Amino acid sequence: MRHSNSGKKLSRTPAHRKAMFRNMAKSLLTHYKLRTTEVKAKNLRVVVEPLITLALRNDLHARRQAYSVLGSHQLVKKLFDEIGPLYAGVPGGYTRVLKLGANRRGDNAPMAVIELTRKPGEAAEETAAPAAKVAKADAVKKAVAAAEAAAKTAAESEEGETKED
Repeated sequence: MRHSNSGKKLSRTPAHRKAMFRNMAKSLLTHYKLRTTEVKAKNLRVVVEPLITLALRNDLHARRQAYSVLGSHQLVKKLFDEIGPLYAGVPGGYTRVLKLGANRRGDNAPMAVIELTRKPGEAAEETAAPAAKVAKADAVKKAVAAAEAAAKTAAESEEGETKED
């Protein structure tokens, strides 16, 4: 029985599975996007999301824990200095899995793309976009209020002209 055993075996030994997910995590954190099978992508989230949560803690013990998974000082530095600050204040959901329409040609396996939800170049645009939307909404509200005021004054002036006649 598989009590409390989460994750798929993927027809691999535990050591092979662990090595495969470590390598996939390294590639995802390096390139921010990875194309793989749907099942592997969903299981890769279990490896990558805790690493980003460690990066949010940003202490020595967290760095050592991340190094035990990644095995690269440069990648740990990138995770803690570039990727971690992007998700400050975000409670979870650091990755997304997008299913691809075409299956793999050889074995018809369903394919997917797993990617980080935020990337270093896009962070400024995402924070600027809501501010621009708020400014645009305020401008629209002011324009509507001005149009209503103009219509009201026009209606009052017409009433004044009809009373004089």
